Amino acid sequence: MSANITLITLGVADVAKATAFYERLGFVRSKTASEKSVSFFRAGGVVLAVWSREAQREDANAGALWNGNGGIAVAQNVASEAEVETVMAMAEAAGARILKPASKTFWGGYDGYFADPDGNLWEVAFNPHWGLDEAGQIKLPD
Repeated sequence: MSANITLITLGVADVAKATAFYERLGFVRSKTASEKSVSFFRAGGVVLAVWSREAQREDANAGALWNGNGGIAVAQNVASEAEVETVMAMAEAAGARILKPASKTFWGGYDGYFADPDGNLWEVAFNPHWGLDEAGQIKLPD
């Protein structure tokens, strides 16, 4: 198995509503790959998908195991504390619920958390210990 992630799927209650939320946040939906039942968005080096929670549970045969959010948080690293504030404000304006307002962290960075309308957790963070390349991808130290 290669050690990479290519797609993150968020289970949602209403695909159309979730699609509109992520488009308001600035994610670009693939009109060709997306269908009424699933939307795919460009998200840097990975694809973000929103799909029916029930359909995903059935497809994975995970009914006995999965009853909602499995404790996963999706994160977006940005280039500055000010950018964290901007993204958090955009999320709130788009309909997100702010769980943790942006603030200094114990590890020396700056972050905040929000939940999308389906309760999926997002962290927006500035990490002064990691750089970002011109495409906004993390340059993880060795």
